[in-house]
Amino acid sequence: MKSSNKLKIINDPIYGFITIPSPLVFQLIEHPYFQRLRRISQMGMSYLVYPGAHHTRFHHALGAMFLMQRAVQVLEFKRVEFSSEEKEALYIAILLHDIGHGPFSHAMEHSIVDNVSHEEISLVFMNKLNEIFEGKLDLAIQIFQNKYHRHFMHQLVSGQLDMDRLDYLRRDSFYTGVAEGNINSQRLIAMLNVHNDQLVVEEKGIYSVEKFIVARRFMYWQVYLHKTGLVAEQLLMHLLKRAKYLTDQGTELEASRALTYFLNHSVMLDDFTSEILHLFSKLDDNDIISAMKAWCDSEDFVLSELSKMLLNREFLKVKLKKEPFSEEKVTQKLNKVMKQHNLSKEEASYFVFQGTISNQAYSMDKDTINLIKNNGKVVDVAKASDQLNIEALSQKVVKHYLCYPKTR
Repeated sequence: MKSSNKLKIINDPIYGFITIPSPLVFQLIEHPYFQRLRRISQMGMSYLVYPGAHHTRFHHALGAMFLMQRAVQVLEFKRVEFSSEEKEALYIAILLHDIGHGPFSHAMEHSIVDNVSHEEISLVFMNKLNEIFEGKLDLAIQIFQNKYHRHFMHQLVSGQLDMDRLDYLRRDSFYTGVAEGNINSQRLIAMLNVHNDQLVVEEKGIYSVEKFIVARRFMYWQVYLHKTGLVAEQLLMHLLKRAKYLTDQGTELEASRALTYFLNHSVMLDDFTSEILHLFSKLDDNDIISAMKAWCDSEDFVLSELSKMLLNREFLKVKLKKEPFSEEKVTQKLNKVMKQHNLSKEEASYFVFQGTISNQAYSMDKDTINLIKNNGKVVDVAKASDQLNIEALSQKVVKHYLCYPKTR
């Protein structure tokens, strides 16, 4: 592999010019593992609701790195000391924080691999890249895992006011056109400081924090948990589940080599050898879309119908409410589908299913967002707020959903 030490400037639609800070960061961005993120959509199936939401994990990772650079600049100005190694490690940790995402972002975690989170796969990728780059990612991995002695650095990568959230809220707001999520991320960063090794926000930044928490709540209900996006993601997970079931039964399905492997094998975290990781790195949104196009002609009604629904945006009906749906109602919907298409109960359950979604804009239980007052006292933002009841937003809101075919 030919390496290059040229530093590049990338033009980002959100922030303008992003400068790549070091030759190592440039080489990581150039690596095929990272380039794959160009082919992984940031918001999964949400483009079926918001047509502009075609931005990728690649966009987001670079944007989060840019914000990390700004955070370091602000904290250095406020006399928080960083070594050059710590700064580079922070840039690498945030750059690679989402590298473990599979096709359409979250769908793979619940269908192809067995309960392996994208964070866990990200760490596997980081460890492999650390081998390739001869230990130069050691410090970045320590920060990512919260094993470095300066705890506030992990909070910058993964916390309630981290660079990940500050980028994705603003970026997703921009690409969906949902103005309610348009936070002023750079204003928030300008208010950051460090006190007793904890990330804090200066008291005058309280209104920016309040807007951030409210924006997060709006974006979850209006975008991330939008009922049409919800049913699309559920259908995709059911599609992959059906494909895996048929493969287990001996049916040969047309699919890429990488997807075929994961359909044929039960892969858990301990199974991620270098070879499996390499295969996983070959998976992206294109594998799933190509497979769906082929599976439309499958002899299996369930696989064929699910593929057509996703490709042609012909979705199930979704009902949301605060209380669980009665078993009688679910059974009624199941029986109707079974009779209409001559399906077994198990087959019909791919088209009639229920579940829950939840939204908690702010958690007061762990790693809170703390304000530092002018007198040096540190308080939870929920306790300090006098404009909005942040404590109310810290309550988890749960809704129940039921999906079933529309009446034709």
